[in-house]
Amino acid sequence: MTRVLVVDDEPQILRALRINLSAHGYEVAVAADGAAALRSAAASPPDLVILDLGLPDMDGAEVIGGLRGWTDIPILVLSGRAGSPDKVRALDAGADDYVTKPFDIGELLARVRAVTRRRAAAEESPTVQLGDAVVDLSAHTVVRDGEAIRLTKTEWSLLEILLRNPGKLVSQRQLLHDVWGPAYEKETNYLRQYLAQLRRKLEADPSRPRHLLTEPGMGYRFRP
Repeated sequence: MTRVLVVDDEPQILRALRINLSAHGYEVAVAADGAAALRSAAASPPDLVILDLGLPDMDGAEVIGGLRGWTDIPILVLSGRAGSPDKVRALDAGADDYVTKPFDIGELLARVRAVTRRRAAAEESPTVQLGDAVVDLSAHTVVRDGEAIRLTKTEWSLLEILLRNPGKLVSQRQLLHDVWGPAYEKETNYLRQYLAQLRRKLEADPSRPRHLLTEPGMGYRFRP
């Protein structure tokens, strides 16, 4: 059974999520602040964390950082902070997805199913289907219609990060840091250039990409 840790300081939200998640077959643990969340996760590691950012004892981004110090379990942020800076900060800290309050319980459950499916799929197979192309993450090859597609080292590094995080919004800062290094975290023109190159090589219609998507001002997402 999938174990979900819900972290929120609003009792009514904790209660509603516990009831709805339990009704859909999830095992649910709850925490009302960041310290309790970190203790609970360490004592009994969950398969997924649903996390509010506005906690009474610490910012939710600090909780994400604390979790990311030892685990890569999916983290779904559920917050009343709707601004892009808050979303980017949470994503940079290591969150997998972001849902804004007030929320529809049906959408939230769909996001929960999506992140858990993506995690399972990423663990099971080293190959990823991207449109007509098959990408082998172990062999570092891309094949479409029986022909190999050559990628540069930088193109491959960028593509691999996106493919290993299917459906997840990966921030511009994270991509720049991981591919080019800390000194390049503001060089967003690099991302535009290399994503355009990848789309020309991999998308059926580069001007209308279906798989390598841009979230303006925030980052990029691979949509299977």
